[in-house]
Amino acid sequence: MMQALYSRSALSVTEHVEKVKTSGSGKFMERFYVGYGHASIADCGSTTLFIEGVSMLAAKAVEDWPLFSGQETSSRYIDFSKQPIIDPLKSSSSKMILGKWLKFYTQSQEPVEDYLRAKFPQKPGEDEAVYGRAIKARSFDILRGFLPAGITTQLSWHTNLRQAYDKLVLLRSHPLEEIRGVAEEILLKLKEKYPKSFSHPRVEEQDLYRQFLADKYTYFLNKKLKSDFVASTNINKKILAEYQPVFKKRAPKTGLPNFLAELGNITFDFLLDFGSFRDIQRHRNGTCRMPLLTTQFGFNQWYLDQLPETIKKEALKLIKEQGQAIKKLKGSSEEKQYYVAMGFNVACRTTYGLPAAVYVSELRSGVMVHPTLRQVAHKMAKALSKLFPSLVVYPDLGKDDWDIRRGLQDIKEKTKI
Repeated sequence: MMQALYSRSALSVTEHVEKVKTSGSGKFMERFYVGYGHASIADCGSTTLFIEGVSMLAAKAVEDWPLFSGQETSSRYIDFSKQPIIDPLKSSSSKMILGKWLKFYTQSQEPVEDYLRAKFPQKPGEDEAVYGRAIKARSFDILRGFLPAGITTQLSWHTNLRQAYDKLVLLRSHPLEEIRGVAEEILLKLKEKYPKSFSHPRVEEQDLYRQFLADKYTYFLNKKLKSDFVASTNINKKILAEYQPVFKKRAPKTGLPNFLAELGNITFDFLLDFGSFRDIQRHRNGTCRMPLLTTQFGFNQWYLDQLPETIKKEALKLIKEQGQAIKKLKGSSEEKQYYVAMGFNVACRTTYGLPAAVYVSELRSGVMVHPTLRQVAHKMAKALSKLFPSLVVYPDLGKDDWDIRRGLQDIKEKTKI
């Protein structure tokens, strides 16, 4: 409230305090925010939402927003074997598909961990607990590919009040019933908490337009993708040449200045498993289309190559059987996503300005990044160098290998001294 008063008064905030105390928050927001064309006032108030027991698809739908800030439970560090699964079709066939994925995920954990311990034995001097956590993390890296997208997770969302409303009214028209329900429930909670800030009237024409967008453009399916990776740009190379000193003087792990985004965009079209798509989507400084999860582009080979031979054979058989069973399900293509495992590739499209493209290609090339996404980041860096030979890019090209430091990436209470 005190921030908002700055826009129409040159008085000090110390004088505004008394006006705010007298007015009260409800009357102030009712008078100056809702319906009065001062939406930026709601940028000055924020809230934090904790969303639990929703599918991976719902989590991604909430996070599909340029200004999203929050955290999600990591399938790379957490055992999901006890998590409930959303089953929108509720048929015997759909239940069987979900059960088979979860059974493979659960029963494979111990043999995969044993296989990894034999492949990457503990070295002298390495801490047993750290080594154990690293083994488990590597196991989850591999087996998360067999989790269905309907598996439930949890996330937090820290947002200002304007962004919350703008995002949720879009989700209210989402093709998936679960996500529509989540949006309605959050809006109800926010209205209870901030009644004057969420008292917007519903306008039929706006609702119809949002429904049109949701029906036609919620999910992206690039049927014309002819390669597993394509890069294109509208940046003029001659203009780029004017900024050579900016590129040459840049130190590693230092971002390019944001004004270079005015030069144009780079678009990357590529195949990536849905599990790792969830990480590339976290980069907000650009556009990342929400891909439709299908079995069309096959199962990412990396996951299969990490399995011991006997389990790999089981996995190949399971993937084939499950793919056929998913096709036979009676439901929409959007609903069938719940039954597709996260190791299946999706057709991704991301568009970034030059600073963001360089940042993503460098950050996601690190050895701690999931290997399937790391491969894509390496291709991004290579494409940038090819498109712009004078551009300096610093990807981490170190060999993918075992790294016990994964066992140190944990949140734990410090021991008191």
